[in-house]
Amino acid sequence: MKLLVIGSGGREHAILWKMKQSPKVTELFVAPGNAGMENLATIVPLQVNEGEALVTFAKEKNIDLTIVGPEAPLVDGIVDLFHKAGLKVIGPHEEAAQLEGSKAFAKEFMMRHNIPTAAYKEFTDVETALAEVDSFGFPTVIKADGLAAGKGVIIAESKDQAVKALKEMMVEKKFDGAGTKIVLEEFLTGVEASVLCFVDEHTIVPMESAQDYKRAFNGDLGLNTGGMGTYSPSLLFNDEIETIVQDEILKPFLGGLKADGLSYKGIIFIGIMIKKTDVKVIEFNVRFGDPETQSIMARLETDLVDIFGAMSENKLETVDMQWSDQHAVCVMMASGGYPESYEKGKAISGITEDMLVFHSGTKAVDGQLQTNGGRVLGVMGIADSLELARTKAYSNVSKIQFERAHFRTDIGTIINK
Repeated sequence: MKLLVIGSGGREHAILWKMKQSPKVTELFVAPGNAGMENLATIVPLQVNEGEALVTFAKEKNIDLTIVGPEAPLVDGIVDLFHKAGLKVIGPHEEAAQLEGSKAFAKEFMMRHNIPTAAYKEFTDVETALAEVDSFGFPTVIKADGLAAGKGVIIAESKDQAVKALKEMMVEKKFDGAGTKIVLEEFLTGVEASVLCFVDEHTIVPMESAQDYKRAFNGDLGLNTGGMGTYSPSLLFNDEIETIVQDEILKPFLGGLKADGLSYKGIIFIGIMIKKTDVKVIEFNVRFGDPETQSIMARLETDLVDIFGAMSENKLETVDMQWSDQHAVCVMMASGGYPESYEKGKAISGITEDMLVFHSGTKAVDGQLQTNGGRVLGVMGIADSLELARTKAYSNVSKIQFERAHFRTDIGTIINK
């Protein structure tokens, strides 16, 4: 099979790495890719927002199946373009992708289909939002409605912080058009975890669990980021929690897609908050999470190409999903200053062939690997226990250098906030 992956981050690197192991693959392409993917796939110099050009490329190369990594092209309707051209693609159609593209759309979907989530209000007028900013007390959660690269969520500890965040989003347009509408939510307490699932029009199959660390600094402090690390399997999950997730979230989700006529052959990534046996949905993402994908792909034993092929034919229920009993830890090495302003072009050294490292934001300049993003590298550790996996991951991190490298040192520990 000839396969095309659209994207350029650690998520796409991990997907390519896993698909490369399939005997069914004859050629792999990635658009636009990054410096870490060059030994896995042919780099295609097309950006993720060049939908028509990507369709043309897929037709010319007789691509059997395309996998869309990032959320932006999904929300913009790239799956619809591929389907109109008669091409097979993994990802939800544009309307269903609004589950991530619009926080308000997602909340309305959850309310309509009785999926547990935080109480909320939505606003398009800044004066009304300011007048009701203390509706749920403090701390409170303020979300820009549209896509904001994982940074459009502010947890305001006080009224002053909430007012400042609202003005930045709605008046100063900090997140471009994403703050035209905002969602104000009650603050949920507990521990955050991630549930990633394969979905076709008849079946939803959860992957192995993973726990993500969103905040920039140790102890779950600092600004929200796109993710500073993960481990899998999550220590929070047990049979009781898995049953609750299946009955109260996954089944109503699949039923809601059918009831609303939303076409979905892709991935759903559900952020949840767990407090004892109380489980609520924080958000939906309509693609693999990053860096959850890195930890989860490291434990997947079933051929990923078989899974994607079955999804494209609405035969996901026929796949026998197998997972390794090992533990995986992914530590994100980020640029100094991330998730706010940071510099690119810092030389990277110390990566060796015996390490498993997924590139999130890198480029090669005259043979020199350099930083090219906020999150730069996902450094892995895989072992028979969580502690050994953590030790291996951080041992690898200690050998990799670039100027002002920033990473958390508590990935793989449970933080109760």
